[in-house]
Amino acid sequence: MGEVRDAAACELLSVMNTGHDGSLSTGHANSTTDMLHRLETLVLMGMDIPLLAVRNQIASAIDIVVQLGRLRDKSRKVLEIAEVTGVKNGDITVQPIYKFIETGISKDGKIIGELRATGNKLLNTEKLAHAGLSVKRS
Repeated sequence: MGEVRDAAACELLSVMNTGHDGSLSTGHANSTTDMLHRLETLVLMGMDIPLLAVRNQIASAIDIVVQLGRLRDKSRKVLEIAEVTGVKNGDITVQPIYKFIETGISKDGKIIGELRATGNKLLNTEKLAHAGLSVKRS
């Protein structure tokens, strides 16, 4: 599915929660958490269901959120990769796995940096295991 920007978010969640692993979509927001809040709003625009039900559906459907962003030098970088870990106290929980860390600016004004592991390990690895992949736990 292309960009999620309206009540079609309901269809996206429906497909993703009926065994269609490997789904991918895009959306516009300022952070990984903001994207999940935006998705909540879009779903609520198209369905009359309780917010907690929407949050549970989102947490069940989405495993990873990748945030791309445009930096001051106009370049685009992956800024964060976060795992959706569930719903706790009524809120969707995420943990960053990688974050872009700016380390300087080159002579020609380009931002220098790298995507660095946060130290948080993937919690939900069952789908990877079913696909024959393993995740080192250290």
